Amino acid sequence: MSRDELCAAALVLAFAVVVTAHVLLLAGLARRPPRWRALVALLVPPLAPYWGWREQRRRAVTWVAGAVAYGALLLWARR
Repeated sequence: MSRDELCAAALVLAFAVVVTAHVLLLAGLARRPPRWRALVALLVPPLAPYWGWREQRRRAVTWVAGAVAYGALLLWARR
């Protein structure tokens, strides 16, 4: 596997982790009052792990870790 293929696969995986964690965080926010936070977090994605930190800590950590990995991989891909 070449460097480009490895980088592309890792980028896709990191993005999938962020999107999945975001959807799960939104679902958790929508189940608990105040429900408007889910809609706002849909429009402003960084608010999802912030608001989900208390009750959905694992999902919030997964979201942040995936976002950091995605950012690092984007920098690696630009080299």
